[in-house]
Formats: sequence, C-alpha cells, structure tokens
Amino acid sequence: MDSTELYDLNNKSLQARYTKTLRFMKQSLPVGKSVLDLGVRNPFSKIMEQEGYLVTNTSGEDLDDNPALVSQPVTDAVTAFEIFEHLVNPLGVLQSIQSKHLFASVPLSLWFAKAYRHKTNPWDRHFHEFEDWQFDWLLEKAGWKIIRREKWTSPAGVLGIRPLFRLITPRYYIVEAIK
Repeated sequence: MDSTELYDLNNKSLQARYTKTLRFMKQSLPVGKSVLDLGVRNPFSKIMEQEGYLVTNTSGEDLDDNPALVSQPVTDAVTAFEIFEHLVNPLGVLQSIQSKHLFASVPLSLWFAKAYRHKTNPWDRHFHEFEDWQFDWLLEKAGWKIIRREKWTSPAGVLGIRPLFRLITPRYYIVEAIK
C-alpha cells in the first residue's frame, strides 16, 4: 500500500483543494514539464501525472535530516503541497532546492484551532502552521521571490461555530516562487 490509499478522495474539501491547487499550477507551468514533488507519492502526485506532468517524489525519508534529497534531480519545478508545516527546519530544504521554480502551499494558522497533531502517527503532525507573512519571510530568507499567491477557505460542510469560522477564514496559502 502506498500513501495514496490513505486519503478519502470522496472528501469534498480535499477535492476542492486539489482542484484549486492544480488550477494554480497550470496557470504558469505547462503540462509535460518535470516536477519534483516533495514527500511521498500521494493522490495529488497521481493527479499531476494524469494531467501530463512528469512527477518524481522524494520518498519517505525525513527531509529535516536530509535536505539534500531535494537537490537532485534538477527539474522544471518543485512542488511542496502541505509539506513545510511538518518540518522542524524548512529553511534548509528550501535553500537546497536546485530548481528555479517552486509551487508550495501551507495551512494557515487559525486563531480558533490549535496546530494539528495526530496522536499516533509522528509523520502526521504540524510543527508549524504559518501566517502568510511568516511563510513569505521564510521563502525570502531561502532566496526565493514570490511572484504569485492565493488563499482559500476550507468549508467543513457541517453546522457549528468552528465550521462557520472555517467557511469565512482562509485556511490554505499557496505561492509560486522563483530563484
């Protein structure tokens, strides 16, 4: 079983996130380009391949321990969707990327919710949940220039106070950056 089997692709929130992410990428990265997708193979890796991108993943190794994993192979672009929040030190990884083009998204810090932490899976925990300016600063410190950015909400589709907040408060932040 690879990690693509762990996701419920019938989840409307996940589908919406994937649709928005793909639309964002396709605005400036032509189909057929090579992509190094940080992290293990996942459902979005498959979606990018189905759309015509040539996708390689960095595997399940800890990028905090081995940031050089992102330096080879040199590709047309690097993607890092919902990755940097899991790293203790994303700066080293961002500095090691050899590609000149980066697409990255992170969950934004929500004032009404604590950082996500899975109780039993140490790989499914957030060390960071960023504010947009913090992620911008991190990218700048690593030598990247943001050329485009976007935010979106993550509606839960249920009733309640927190779902109402999720309906109106941006949860995801995506950027396109160049070196």
